[in-house]
Amino acid sequence: MSRDARDRALDRLASEQLDVLVVGGGVTGAGAALDAASRGLSVGLLEQRDWASGTSSRASKLVHGGLRYLEMLDFALVREALHERGLLVGRLAPHLVHPVPFLYPLQHRVWERAYVGAGIALYDVLAGVLGRVGGRGVPLHRHLSHRALARVAPSLRPDAAVGAIRYYDAKVDDARLVEVLVRTAAGHGVAAASRVTVTGYLEEDGRVAGVTAVDLESGRELVVRARHVIGATGVWTEETQELFRAQGLQVRASKGVHVVVPRDAVAGDDGFILKTAKSVLFIIPWPTHWVIGTTDTPWDLSKDHPVASGADVDYLLEQANGVLRRPLTRDDVMGVYTGLRPLIQPVSSDGSATTKVSREHTTATVRPGLTVIAGGKYTTYRVMARDVVDVALADRAPGDPAGAPPASLTDELPLAGADGYAVRWNQRHRLAAARGWSEERVVHLLHRYGALVDELLALVDADPSLGEPLEGAPDYLRAEVVYAATHEGALHLEDVLTRRTRLSYEQADRGTASARATAELLAGPLGWTAEQVEEEVSTYLERVDAERAAEVEVDDDAAQRARSRAREIRPLPVAGGR
Repeated sequence: MSRDARDRALDRLASEQLDVLVVGGGVTGAGAALDAASRGLSVGLLEQRDWASGTSSRASKLVHGGLRYLEMLDFALVREALHERGLLVGRLAPHLVHPVPFLYPLQHRVWERAYVGAGIALYDVLAGVLGRVGGRGVPLHRHLSHRALARVAPSLRPDAAVGAIRYYDAKVDDARLVEVLVRTAAGHGVAAASRVTVTGYLEEDGRVAGVTAVDLESGRELVVRARHVIGATGVWTEETQELFRAQGLQVRASKGVHVVVPRDAVAGDDGFILKTAKSVLFIIPWPTHWVIGTTDTPWDLSKDHPVASGADVDYLLEQANGVLRRPLTRDDVMGVYTGLRPLIQPVSSDGSATTKVSREHTTATVRPGLTVIAGGKYTTYRVMARDVVDVALADRAPGDPAGAPPASLTDELPLAGADGYAVRWNQRHRLAAARGWSEERVVHLLHRYGALVDELLALVDADPSLGEPLEGAPDYLRAEVVYAATHEGALHLEDVLTRRTRLSYEQADRGTASARATAELLAGPLGWTAEQVEEEVSTYLERVDAERAAEVEVDDDAAQRARSRAREIRPLPVAGGR
């Protein structure tokens, strides 16, 4: 996924008639492209910004069954999500998805322990102990007394709980999983290009037959022909339908805010799940920090750059402080990120929107040749991808190849870096000793690249200076910046600081101390001039300043105005007609 590979993908998109073109480079779109390619189809994938730049890089970074859905008696959704969790942990992405323990604090000694314990026991049963992939999965739950809870969670206030239940789910670097999905898809023949915006559509015999698009990097105009177009644009689903002059799904955007605090701000290794008056709050452990979230509030402003307000940040800190011995303050907040959940808005029989919203996904062919999908949750991306490809292929046009294409096989298809990961994991001591690195550093690399770490190490062997820590970010190597451009499709400084790494929210300076060094490392593989380096750095610094300004505003309107003052590195053109 180098810049040259992107150019070749654009040439293919402009010259071939594809079986399937997927619009939207989040987790569902990337999953759909991989699914379609695995069936033997010719596939294209377009994203108007960077891979996972929307909702798919701004979630709670959990792969989970949705414990709260058990209380809603939605057993099918929970079972499906737990099955997908098992696939990701055990087969598809064991290098990226890892079990993590959570504590469910109890307020009552008898009835609550019995009630919650029964629910979590059912959670384990639905996960299917005997059905774990390759014998791998997550450990079973256990009950903790007040004394045991104090040992494993010394940061918890003594009066916050009478005991707890420890259970396991899994965590994931969400942006990296999407990038790996795209890379896996490209390895199976998908012509994938980010920073390409769709501006219109082609029509033949009453069917959508492709799109017109603009490459935002060069200004090149493209005509991409395809037998089927899939729209996987999340909260932008209605805008996608309008562009294609179609009506179908209605989607409501719900804002979810997360704050990040240092690892030493909360003692212990277990995360927490807390029920609040408005939602469920997670406190999630990562090696260098904790992620605390989320909120769940309607968002009716611009979907391009949703931001947190001061009220959002204060709410999350207040909820966490309800159980923590040492209260968190604004000074503890290293970073903040905000995403929009695409919630399906059901439509009544008279065509008016109802008030009920759903986390389950919906797929519809909204006009011949165009199928869209929205809703769902990150954990079940593979099921969503399979379903939308199934529905799209059922909409057959005259002249389509005869016979049904093969069924989805993505449940058997490991993602890039998964094959060989277990071997590299067992070799981590030797890999560390060979380069004089700490084992912690090698674990960091294996959890990001899996078996693809060999490619990264080849860069270091060719240029030992790349084996040094990145300026201002000692947990990352300089090689990881170069690799982001040569192998992972990064085209801009923001792509690296926000998604290929997490410096924009896991460092107190939000990546600003690393911005110039990162831009200078990117300049070589991306062919930047000195002026382009300056533009990339100044644009990123403006963005950070704007987001910080937004985070002290009292409401969404004021926060959005503050964020809108930052420049876009590549402004989107106004969409045209056919």
